[in-house]
Amino acid sequence: MKRSRGFRSKSRYKLTKKMRKNRTNIITRSMQKFENGEKVAIVIDPSFHHGMPHPRYHGITGEIVDMQGRAYVVKIKDKKKIKHILAFPEHLRKIT
Repeated sequence: MKRSRGFRSKSRYKLTKKMRKNRTNIITRSMQKFENGEKVAIVIDPSFHHGMPHPRYHGITGEIVDMQGRAYVVKIKDKKKIKHILAFPEHLRKIT
């Protein structure tokens, strides 16, 4: 048999929600707005599948560059490369 290597492979604990902890309202997080140049953290919400960035970018800080539809383009630095990640606002948190 060949092992499956899907989008969410090797992310059992990363993409799970703790019981009764951080019960934030998904509606308020989907309505949040970001401005260009604003710093955000990519924190994946596993209960919302649309616009989910790859799990390897969970916990990384980036900067909002643009908007594509409902999704935001986040510029991050991955080692020496600059990458642009698409993510819905449910998976982003403002850094103050």
